[in-house]
Amino acid sequence: MYTSMSDCLVKTIRSEGYFGMYRGAAVNLTLVTPEKAIKLAANDFFRHQLSKDGQLTLLKEMLAGCGAGTCQVIVTTPMEMLKIQLQDAGRIAAQKKILATQAQLSPQGGAQPPAEAPAVARPTATQLARDLLQSRGLAGLYKGLGATLLRDVPFSIVYFPLFANLNQLGQPAPGEKSPFYVSFLAGCVAGSAAAVAVNPCDVVKTRLQSLQRGVNEDTYSGFLDCARKILRHEGPSAFLKGAYCRALVIAPLFGIAQVVYFLGIGETLLGLLQHPQP
Repeated sequence: MYTSMSDCLVKTIRSEGYFGMYRGAAVNLTLVTPEKAIKLAANDFFRHQLSKDGQLTLLKEMLAGCGAGTCQVIVTTPMEMLKIQLQDAGRIAAQKKILATQAQLSPQGGAQPPAEAPAVARPTATQLARDLLQSRGLAGLYKGLGATLLRDVPFSIVYFPLFANLNQLGQPAPGEKSPFYVSFLAGCVAGSAAAVAVNPCDVVKTRLQSLQRGVNEDTYSGFLDCARKILRHEGPSAFLKGAYCRALVIAPLFGIAQVVYFLGIGETLLGLLQHPQP
């Protein structure tokens, strides 16, 4: 349906308006903070447990990242599940509009009277969560858990050791914190590299978590079945779809998250709430 990122942008704005680009943003705003908090805190916890005299080998850094990625899926899976359904609603609606327009042209009788495209309900995140819980139970929100693990665990294994070593390069002296801009740049670079590295798993995860199917779209029975069908019908390049866009999003996201975390902004705010200034 889309040939490139810019083509997707134009078609989405044309069919859904400018705010169609922000479908699913409410879910992200609600859940991305606890997700990142769990991810960063878990990584620090595992690094502390695995360190010996304050030193970590590369293997132990990777193990700490593995633990962090495993912990975060508690929040990541339902967040991604709801976000994908909200974004898919717009994609399916756009596809139906295109099909309705094509149906107006008859190969035998010429142009037909304009027909209204069937209206597609646009559910909210709350409605989606309630429907999934009622129809499938808690497992409905955790559909694609295995695929999410296969994406987020390798992501953290790549991201955290890479960030730690890049951030260490900017330390003025051993034991001192790097300047905030070094943490920001290290987060950007490490986030982009990790996002591109695990993009094939993200493609498969997104297909598995999509409950609505467009015309001629495959159904999948699991991770391997999905990967096999993508490879057979779309070729190896399909596994890199959206990699450029993900890198653009992940870079500032993790850069900002690391700056906030390393500057202790969260702890400062919590301290103000607990001990308000007179």
